[in-house]
Amino acid sequence: MRSAGSPRSSGASMAEPSILLWDIGGVLLSNGWEESFREQAARQFGFDLAEFERRHRLLDAGWERGELSMDQYLDRTLFYEPRSFSRPEFAGFMFGRSSPHPEVLALAQRLRANPANRLSCLNNEPRELNEYRIANFGLYRLFESFFSSCYTGRRKPDPSAYRLVVDVLRRPPSEIVFIDDRPENLAPARALGMHTVHYQTPAQLEGELQALGVRA
Repeated sequence: MRSAGSPRSSGASMAEPSILLWDIGGVLLSNGWEESFREQAARQFGFDLAEFERRHRLLDAGWERGELSMDQYLDRTLFYEPRSFSRPEFAGFMFGRSSPHPEVLALAQRLRANPANRLSCLNNEPRELNEYRIANFGLYRLFESFFSSCYTGRRKPDPSAYRLVVDVLRRPPSEIVFIDDRPENLAPARALGMHTVHYQTPAQLEGELQALGVRA
């Protein structure tokens, strides 16, 4: 951890202060290095996508847990043989796939302005992409802590990733709302006792947070 769905069926309002725990890729920003971006890369740079994907699958979990660097990842997925493009050129393409979700970021800013709300992030991301995205999109100004897999060594939906949040923030799960765009990542949070919101649209997210008693 580095400092810097739908609601639970009970319908209970949140105790204040509320802890809002956000996914990054797919909620606040585009996904960092998703399959469609890898397909784009294969078309643009002209490498064998099937072989790249085979190698990517072997390395992805360890890369996201911080067990290898981007250079090591690229060494083993692409640059194990000569290429017609450079490593910096390809890395620039990877970073360039990231884009903001302005309405969600604006909602997070409004929520952050309420002193009753504390905002943190729980996401799966390799270190270099994660740090680029935190800095480039100003996430460090909105969130007080980042429970990113590359820092904690724990990836969603591993239950230990959620327990770590509770242990570090020292608040009961019932005071935490976890927001994610993937249902499989919400299930362990609910099992631990957190409220959850399955992100689909900015308006839907704001409405579900209001139903839980979370206010900007």
